[in-house]
Amino acid sequence: MLAASGNPAYLSPMVQPMSAQPHDVAAPAQGWVASAILWGAAGIGGLVLLAAAALWFHFGTAVFFEMIAAGVSACF
Repeated sequence: MLAASGNPAYLSPMVQPMSAQPHDVAAPAQGWVASAILWGAAGIGGLVLLAAAALWFHFGTAVFFEMIAAGVSACF
């Protein structure tokens, strides 16, 4: 067997600790920018879903689907 306990040349590189070098860690500025973009996208997505639900309840399913179909056909 390749990974048998009697083969230290195969197993020893796998058990070495990983060092955390400064270039491995993302800069804090990049972290909060990415987080802000993610939260902004989630907020916009939530508003779109809320607007779709409001249209659904206001106009009913048939009119809602007709409006979606008309919008898609207008794009293509």
